[in-house]
Amino acid sequence: MIVELLIVLAALYVGSRYGSLALGAISGIGLAILVFGFGLKPGTPPTDVIYIIIAAVTCAGTLQASGGMDWMIQIAERMLRKHPDHITFLAPLTTFFLTVLVGTGHVVYTLMPIICDIALKKNIRPERPCGVASIASQVGITCSPIAAAVVAFVTISNANGYMVSIPQVLLVTIPACLCGLLCAAAASYRRGKDLDKDPEFLKRKADPELNKFMYGESATTLDKVITREAKASVFIFLAALLLIVVFAFFQMIHVGDQTLAAYLAIPKMNIIIQIIMLTAAACNIMFCKAQPKKAVAGAVWQSGMVAVVAIYGIAWLADTYFSNYMDQMKDMLAGIVAAYPWSIAFVFFLVSVLINSQGAVVVAMLPLAFELGIAGPVLLGVLPSVYGYFFIPNYPSDIATVNFDRSGTTVIGKYLLNHSFMMPGLISVTVSTIIGYLITNVFFAGYFAGFIQ
Repeated sequence: MIVELLIVLAALYVGSRYGSLALGAISGIGLAILVFGFGLKPGTPPTDVIYIIIAAVTCAGTLQASGGMDWMIQIAERMLRKHPDHITFLAPLTTFFLTVLVGTGHVVYTLMPIICDIALKKNIRPERPCGVASIASQVGITCSPIAAAVVAFVTISNANGYMVSIPQVLLVTIPACLCGLLCAAAASYRRGKDLDKDPEFLKRKADPELNKFMYGESATTLDKVITREAKASVFIFLAALLLIVVFAFFQMIHVGDQTLAAYLAIPKMNIIIQIIMLTAAACNIMFCKAQPKKAVAGAVWQSGMVAVVAIYGIAWLADTYFSNYMDQMKDMLAGIVAAYPWSIAFVFFLVSVLINSQGAVVVAMLPLAFELGIAGPVLLGVLPSVYGYFFIPNYPSDIATVNFDRSGTTVIGKYLLNHSFMMPGLISVTVSTIIGYLITNVFFAGYFAGFIQ
């Protein structure tokens, strides 16, 4: 059992070193060793979640191809430039809500150079807004109705008898994560030395070439022409999200002893999300000039497909291991989770550090948590803890942020862990998890516990 666990961890570690597609592919090597080398019974790949991700990513990809995402970025930039003094608070809120809308944190690549530019021109240390804004772009994943982590949580919870819906999840994660982000932004407000007192920055500023590099050009999207089709694609996308939320409310309303959705013979939410997202993608292609080739070449679609492969391989590997040793796991962990059920948050966080995917953490670890007897409200409350991959700064959005900051204040750090994302990441996740747990298990315990059937 221990040797096989080491094989699982080794596959995750090697996959994270290669990154991207390798996370899922190298998990396949671990799976092959467990099945063919040790004779374990193969687990079940998370097909329902994968289908939903494909549909959502296809829709978001056509939104980007039509130019709709450029319009959303422009709106965000106008707000940031209108209030530059508050960039440390507004930047993370902007990246957070963009992720909530689109379901992926990779939309911030266009916005991050703008955040750096505004801060630098306002003589604000760019590390302050950039560090927390990068964190916020990933925190928003557990608050998006089409993100893999949220959809997977609802799907797996329903399969295990905890009949929670997407709106109910968002009622917890959105306020909890906003509280965490605001605390992280407050802690970042005076972080580090002011630029006029930072010897490293002043040295860079004194160099004519570096000075021109830092101050010579302004990063902006305001010069892009937004077409009517681009604006229409945004409205189509928002209408699709609203429709998904409406159908999710049908799952919450009861008529007699059954839900309104069951009374009206409405399909399950995993089917509804796929149908609506594919339909919206088709509308973007037919009516908003979203070219399919451009959609699949975009960063949103490509990053989404990478997430599909990662979740596919990682979750299948984890399910194979845990399903074969579930009895032993229960014996070892039963006492801990019975006394401290919230301690599962540490497990979620540590696994996230290894596999760089919140959706994969949920798919891989949530079934185990339910098998251990942890109540649904507890798991919902600690859902923000599935984001831990800021801990080791190898995630694309963090690396990109370091490169976008022309001032050189956003850094990885000499000792790897002393990087610009550690402090806002730890504050945000810790506060969000505590607030989420209090919402579901203290303040509104009866409300969220009532969905167990």
